[in-house]
Amino acid sequence: MILTFSVILAISSILMIVLVLMHKGRGGGLSDMFGGGISSSLVGSSGAGRNLDRITVGIAVIWVVSIFALGLLLKVSN
Repeated sequence: MILTFSVILAISSILMIVLVLMHKGRGGGLSDMFGGGISSSLVGSSGAGRNLDRITVGIAVIWVVSIFALGLLLKVSN
């Protein structure tokens, strides 16, 4: 069980880094580098950003839950 949550934590951590870097900041972010302008013209300028925000929040919730679960599992196992 500890191994499962450790793997989930590692994957969600990497995804969080990528998703946060893809957000548009003052400089445009990585979303423009990977064709964010093209996708935003297809979906709408606010649709792509809104979906990216929702995905980021979902991964953040998974990340926090896996940290709490690992903490509880490690506390119980000691």
